[in-house]
Amino acid sequence: MKTENCPCGRNKSYDECCSLIHKDIFLAKTAEDLMRSRYTAFVKANGDYLMQSQHSSTRKPTTKHDTVRWAMSVKWHGLEIIDAVRGSESDEQGTVEFKAFFMERFMNRSIHENSVFIKENGHWVYFGEAG
Repeated sequence: MKTENCPCGRNKSYDECCSLIHKDIFLAKTAEDLMRSRYTAFVKANGDYLMQSQHSSTRKPTTKHDTVRWAMSVKWHGLEIIDAVRGSESDEQGTVEFKAFFMERFMNRSIHENSVFIKENGHWVYFGEAG
């Protein structure tokens, strides 16, 4: 039986890839790892991880329910990493430009963002869109 690849696009099963990071955020060694794990958390509607992986200064617990509801209302089609600048294991900050593809209300849509990731409490977190 063939196992499907992880939604993040890496050639591994979910159990061998983003599931591990969802259980232990410190396993996201790079900003891109965190970006991919967050995309997968949207696919899986994992609101707890989405909150945990967002910077504390931008995290609003009241949005968790709305985020999960929206994530479950769309059909996710894939993630394309366009560019990653810095964000290695030894960096404290990095950016990841990506496109996330999904269908919402029978229309194909995408999110195109250049996201800022920083380390907080020793692990990568999403800070927001680059200005």
